Formats: sequence, C-alpha cells, structure tokens
Amino acid sequence: MANDIDPAALAEAAARSKAWPFEEARKIVKRWPQGKPAELGPVLFETGYGPSGLPHIGTFQEVLRTTMVRHAYQALVPGAATRLVAFSDDMDGLRKVPDNVPNADMLREHLGRPLTAIPDPFGTHDSFAAHNNAMLRAFLDRFGFDYEFVSSTEQYRSGAFDEALRNVLRNYEAIQAVMLPTLRAERAATYSPVLPVSPASGIVLQVPIEVIDAEAGLVRFSDPTDGDRTVDHCILSGGAKLQWKPDWGMRWAALGVDYEMCGKDLTDSVTLGGKIAQILGGRRPEGMIYELFLDENGEKISKSKGNGLTIEQWLSYGTEESLAFYLYREPKSAKSLHPGVIPRAVDEYEQFRAAYAGQDVDKRLGNAVHHIHNGAVPADGPPVSFGLLLNLVGVLGGGATAEQVWAYLGNYVPGANAASHPALDALIGHAISYNRDVVAPTLQRRIPTGAEAGALAALDAALATLGESASAEDIQTAVYEIGKDEAHGFASLRDWFKALYEILLGSEQGPRMGSFIALYGVANTRALIAEALG
Repeated sequence: MANDIDPAALAEAAARSKAWPFEEARKIVKRWPQGKPAELGPVLFETGYGPSGLPHIGTFQEVLRTTMVRHAYQALVPGAATRLVAFSDDMDGLRKVPDNVPNADMLREHLGRPLTAIPDPFGTHDSFAAHNNAMLRAFLDRFGFDYEFVSSTEQYRSGAFDEALRNVLRNYEAIQAVMLPTLRAERAATYSPVLPVSPASGIVLQVPIEVIDAEAGLVRFSDPTDGDRTVDHCILSGGAKLQWKPDWGMRWAALGVDYEMCGKDLTDSVTLGGKIAQILGGRRPEGMIYELFLDENGEKISKSKGNGLTIEQWLSYGTEESLAFYLYREPKSAKSLHPGVIPRAVDEYEQFRAAYAGQDVDKRLGNAVHHIHNGAVPADGPPVSFGLLLNLVGVLGGGATAEQVWAYLGNYVPGANAASHPALDALIGHAISYNRDVVAPTLQRRIPTGAEAGALAALDAALATLGESASAEDIQTAVYEIGKDEAHGFASLRDWFKALYEILLGSEQGPRMGSFIALYGVANTRALIAEALG
C-alpha cells in the first residue's frame, strides 16, 4: 500500500509528533535550521559494524532504527538529500579468535593483523573481513535497507583519511589530554591514539609513538615485532589506523556525520569521540543512546555467552514485521530478548497494523507500523491471530503439520488455503516451529479441581446443545455464562478462563475461547474436556 498522507500534512504532523523517530529527526533539523549547506553534502546517517564477528540482532536494530530516523527527517524536510552509511571497522587488528568460525588455528597465526589482511577461514573470500562484510551486506539487503557500505580499510588505504590523520598528528597532545585521564596508569604510560601497522610484520601495533612530521605523516616508534628496532614510519595511506575511540571522533569529523546512535555501554565513548571530533574541527553527531537487550533472566546479552536470540531464531518463530515492531518500541528501555516475547509481538504488530487505516494523521505517526513501513502500511493481514494458531497447534501436539492446521482453518475461514493465503501459511509455519521448539517441551495440562470439573461438565453439555455449527460468539456467550454461574465458585471470569487454559491447553494464557472452540471444532473440544475429566 502506498503512503496516502499528503506530504504537507505529513510534515506538519511530524513537527509535533512525539514518536521517538520524529523527536530524533528534529535534532537534525535544529542542527541545520536552514538545511545542510549543499557544499557539505547530504545529511549523513551512520551505523557501525565490527566485522570480527557475524551480523547479529544488534546490527539489525541499529540499522533499522537509524533508517526510521532517516525517514522521519525526510518527512520533516521534504526533498532533503540524505545518505545512510554502514561503516565497517575492518582495519581493526584481530585480538582474539571468535568461537563460531572454522580454522581457528589458522586465524591464531594472524592475530594482530588487520581483518582485511587475514585469510578467510571459511575459504570463500579474499579475507576474513571480506567474508564478514559480505555477510553484512547480504544481511542488510535481505531486509531491503537503503544504505551505502563503506570499508574502513578502503578509507585508510585510499588516502581518504590522510588529511584527517595529519590533523590528528597536529593535535596529538590535545587528543592525548582527552584520552589519558580515562585510562589506568599502566595503560596510559604506553597509550597512543595512533596504531601504526608494522612494516615488518603487518601487525597493528599498540606502541608509544613520537610525532616527527605531522604534514608528512611521519612518526617514530620501536617495533616489538622486529626486535624493537626504531622505525620512522608514514601513517598515511594505510600505514596506520586509530584507536577506536579517536577513530570514531576522526570519522565524524572527516565524513561530516550528522547522526549516529549507539548502545548505553558506549555513552562515555560518545563523549570522548565528540571531544576529539571538535579538536579536529568537526562536530559530534546527533544521536540516541539506546538501552541494551537482556535475556530471560534479566542478564545482559553477550555474544560470548550465547545467551541471546539470533535473527534466524526470531524469523523461525515470528514474522520480520514482528521483529521490527518489537525493536521499534521503547528503545530507551531495556528489552528482554528471548523466544517468549515473540508471540505477543506478532499479534500486537497485526493489531497496530489493522488500526492504522482508520486513524487520523497524528495517530498514524505515533503508530509503530508507520515507521516500520515508512507510511506504506499493508491493508490486509491474516484472518487468524498467531496466539490462536499457537493454541491450535498446541492441542495438535509437537508433531503437528501445516496440512492438519489447514484442515481446521478451511472450515473456520471458508475457502482459505495455502495458495490463497500465503502470509497465513507462513504464520502457520512459525507457529509449528515455535510450538515444537518452545512450547511442546514444557507443555503440561493440569488436573481440574472438583469445582472446575463441574464447570467443565457444564461446558461440555452446553457445547453438545450448541452443536458443531455454532458461531464463535454463541460459544463465547456460553463460556461466559458458565464462568459467571455462582454454583461453580469462580471469584472472577479471569479465574475461569485461566482454568480453561491450564486444563485444556496447558498454558497460563490463551485465546478467546469462543474463537478457539469454533476453530478447533465443538466435537474436538468436547474430546479435550472428556480427556481432562478422565
């Protein structure tokens, strides 16, 4: 569906919207009240990637959220030129061998060398960085992001950063004055913001340097990989790189970055990078500090611990839109990231999508789906909720198949099949995978109490009277009446529904029972009740 909001009305509403992408975009408008001067180029958005590992959900969320801010800025300033750069820090020296790559022994032989100078352990690309950069680009392309890939190695080696590096040498003492107070005494004693690449070994060295000639880019140091020989060395055109915090500030100044967000763990680094950018004649970009992801135990997610949730896992259990929806919401609050959050995200996305068409422009701009789809929100969604599908698959068991599910859905949604409803068919696949891997291993239906058994018997009798052709509404009314009957002793309808979920479905939460029974079938539900009553 095309964006049907008039650009002028969109810009007016965006100027007052409290949705976080617009609040972030207004920072850029404030930065350039008259628009960014043409001689400085388009408004530049940047995201960073460390290619010592494969792309992950953190990579995705940063590009996704930055893209949302970029679109918000384009709505505020129609026609403004913008760029989104995905910057790969691929000239970093390899400090340790990742756990999840092959040929670890080969990689150990190249520790300390730039990632672009290390053979690819996967054997498919010219270097380790080239492999992981290709994975990043394929990853971003898969989701249709509009971006430009920029390699740190190419920037350094091509000479694009040469003037910035001369500027670093000119302002060497000022940069040291920013960095040294933040370091332990032992580290500060040998710290240099410039990391020369050894002409003897090719290793990125962390050694003290002496600036010999800033304009020529010459420094002097002792090379520990060459018998501590004193070397006069040119740092230009790939002869060195910067420590990552000074590198960040140098890059902001050299490229003219206007916006970059980062995680809360880099708050201090943003401050330092901003000071260094200012020393170099640049400016700290606008940006948002977002909170980090937590696992189901409330612990910080760590790649080395493997306690997170991968993109592949999410997309096995839920839709791409549900992931974007989950990442959109409350970016400044810590978010749990585990399989248990997926079903709700899938259904909430659909609820927000369904509401969008009937909302006025202000409500639309506050709706997550506007930012997920940049205003081109799909009009149609699946006729069955994900929660309902999960409950159906749950009672069918861990070995449920798509064919079995469609056999039920064909009656509930007349004429529906996999060919006519491909999105629903995909959702069924997600439900089957989620049930098999997450739900079925822990599913446990409990035995009803005496009072609950009486209520279930009453429900069975009501279903027998209603018959197989009963509507979801009629069934729901019957369920309500039984729960409200004081003879069954439920303190509230919530207690009655909770009992139904735990006894019949084996879960603490569940669907609207009228809809579930209509989908699963009256006879099948009566069989469930009979099984529960023993």
